[in-house]
Amino acid sequence: MKKLAGKTAIITGAAQGMGEATARLFAAEGANVVLADVKDTEGQAVAASIGANAVFHHLDVSSDAGWAALVASALERFGAIDILVNNAGLVHFTAIENFNPNDATRLLGVNLVGPMLGAKHVVGPMRTRGKGVIINISSVDGLRGCNGLSLYTASKWAVRGLTKSLAYELGASGIRVCSVHPGAVDTPMGNHRQQTGDELNANYRRVPLRRIGQPEEIAQASLFLASDAASYMTGAELAVDGGWSAGYYQPALPGCPPDVLQ
Repeated sequence: MKKLAGKTAIITGAAQGMGEATARLFAAEGANVVLADVKDTEGQAVAASIGANAVFHHLDVSSDAGWAALVASALERFGAIDILVNNAGLVHFTAIENFNPNDATRLLGVNLVGPMLGAKHVVGPMRTRGKGVIINISSVDGLRGCNGLSLYTASKWAVRGLTKSLAYELGASGIRVCSVHPGAVDTPMGNHRQQTGDELNANYRRVPLRRIGQPEEIAQASLFLASDAASYMTGAELAVDGGWSAGYYQPALPGCPPDVLQ
């Protein structure tokens, strides 16, 4: 039996990258999928290529009214909402001396307010049925700090905290809430130089697995959490980062084999 047979999932940021991979995988595992994004042309194309069990809906995740309309549309079309994957996100590089509060308003609106609004609007339908799963896509930078990414990192730590708080708040209603923490992933956001092969993986020699991740690998983690195989998991954080968060890299030490930590 397919792992998500008969279930309905909303996936934000689904027009490309990890969101697209997640929508395709969930649909292949039997779910009805609602793809939400601000990129209408790309999102509609992805939904059409998936088939009849997929539909695209324009959504600015920072819009309360937008979420209300999306959830109403999903319920009218599919009758229930079983899974929400809060995947939409923005990244922002800057030195702290150049911090602009306007950047914070925009980024936090997507990376933090978006998941909070998503949870706000799906909780009612999920509570009515006594079950549901919310998956928040955080980042490896929600597990550590990162030079030049203070705003982004703060937002992803906030998503991690939000996940744990919601797990407590919603557990009695049968709703599970977990976070996924991807490392570098070969998506338009994670590979903006559009490098390939050895050239791309050379940038990640300090990651224990020594390569960039693929969107499908993150999607598989979300599939596990969304499925009944994770039925006793809530408030959990799942690092899918090639080991990046496992520790601090340093050059090979005297006495180490030459291929260790090189």
